Amino acid sequence: MGPFAERGRDFGPTGRRGFKRNYRPRPRDPGSNLRATPESSDPTPEPRLLDRVRAELRVRHYSRRTEGSYVRWIRRFVLANGKRHPSEMGAKEVSGFLSELASQDCVSASTQNQALAALLFLYRAVCGIELPWLEDLVRAKQPSRLPVVLQRDEVGSILMELHGTARLMAALLYGTGMRVLECAQLRVKDIDFQGNQIIVRAGKGAVDRCTMLPQALRPVLEEQLRRVRRQWELDLKAGGGWVAMPEALARKYPNAGHEWGWQWVFPPREVTSTGTRSRSGDIICTNPSSNARCTRLYFEPGFPSM
Repeated sequence: MGPFAERGRDFGPTGRRGFKRNYRPRPRDPGSNLRATPESSDPTPEPRLLDRVRAELRVRHYSRRTEGSYVRWIRRFVLANGKRHPSEMGAKEVSGFLSELASQDCVSASTQNQALAALLFLYRAVCGIELPWLEDLVRAKQPSRLPVVLQRDEVGSILMELHGTARLMAALLYGTGMRVLECAQLRVKDIDFQGNQIIVRAGKGAVDRCTMLPQALRPVLEEQLRRVRRQWELDLKAGGGWVAMPEALARKYPNAGHEWGWQWVFPPREVTSTGTRSRSGDIICTNPSSNARCTRLYFEPGFPSM
């Protein structure tokens, strides 16, 4: 009998420890493992500062890019002042931070004003502090510069160096005046071939507008839609073909994500192992096995000359 015999344990002839059949553990106090917590403790922890900033931005329907910029500036401001809470700082810290951006980092006036806008939002909307010195802060004066406009031959030389869908997208940017993100998020239903116009949804400032459809791009754009439709039909047969819907339309119209009108004119080529495609925060579910086909679709070499 070994040294553990008094507690009901024994080492057998093989040297392995076992339990006796007549061993019964002592009853334990059910409250012995409970930690003492104060009665006034809140079970839900208070959200962190940056989480509160994101929540306030999304309640006010700020764009995702504005949210990312504001969060970066607020994090940089807090780290520059030794991780102190903004409620413990005032005009001295804010003015010093903005002056350091201009003197040491040599940022432009627009960048400095963007940092100031982020700090104003932090104190007013998040911290709920209305301080008089916020209005007295000096904003950087933006210089007036002449825009750089390419000549027609320069634009033509650039388009000749592009091929496939990339060339079509660049031609649309030049011919319609759309921004890059607006062109990348263009949907099939927003192209009106009868009216020769394109509807831009949720552009800059969340404003919709109409722009013209160049006649030179019409046959090329129709061919692009035919290729996208063939790919979409293949994805539907494979159990995919779903695109993300804006805001809460996915709950209001659960099956609209499979409809042809909501499909992207220029589908993203990146597909994860779970069969999803990402574009500016949206998730697009397709067939994972169609990754190679989507890559060829995005860089189609056979682009007709214009």
